[in-house]
Amino acid sequence: MRSLTYTRFELLRVLRSRRFVFLALGFPLALYYAIAAPNRNELDLGGTGISAPLYFMVGLASFGTMNAMMSTGARIAAERAVGWNRQLRITPLSTRDYFRAKVITGYAMALLTLAVLYTAGVTLGVSLSAGNWVRMTLLLLVGLIPFAAFGILLGHLLTPDSIGPTLGGATAFFAFLGGTWFPITHGVLKSIAESIPSYWLVQASHLAVGGHGWSVQGWLTMAAWTAALAVLARRAYYRDTRRV
Repeated sequence: MRSLTYTRFELLRVLRSRRFVFLALGFPLALYYAIAAPNRNELDLGGTGISAPLYFMVGLASFGTMNAMMSTGARIAAERAVGWNRQLRITPLSTRDYFRAKVITGYAMALLTLAVLYTAGVTLGVSLSAGNWVRMTLLLLVGLIPFAAFGILLGHLLTPDSIGPTLGGATAFFAFLGGTWFPITHGVLKSIAESIPSYWLVQASHLAVGGHGWSVQGWLTMAAWTAALAVLARRAYYRDTRRV
């Protein structure tokens, strides 16, 4: 099976999934309108100088894309349960092409999530310069790399019954400590937050609200998490290939 064929198959399968449409697109959209719409006229949320629609849009952008990328693990777990992965191993599809297809699919889901949230933000009055839209989006996409590896890792370790609660719990954990729902500005909690990738993913989304991107610590943290999770994901994959 050629790489492009398999990647196209993955993309079509996801886009035809009602579960994907609801969880990856519908849920963040509904949550955004539920939170931001009642406060659409609030132009200085909590004294931040940022309008409520903009503040919640960038917060949910990090949450929604992280959730979309990690959900790759759920599909991998389901494939393993029915033996689809074993069938793939007798095809010409290489391990590299397999991982590449999973990551591309995750990014496609993340981009669709961003498009939906950006459109929703515009309907509530969010207005940014073209440069801010582009910078925020590009850094968000870079910040998703460790979550792609994490989703693949969990998909090769867990069963379909356990992957859902684990992904939900992991997303909630990363969102809370990363500052998705409230700013983390000082104290022990900030020290903890700065050591995990979700904090820097949130900082990427804050480029649209006057943020300055990542410091050297941010780049090093993301690189370290990406390297470690990629190694673990690869080991989990090869361990799975040795199963009888």
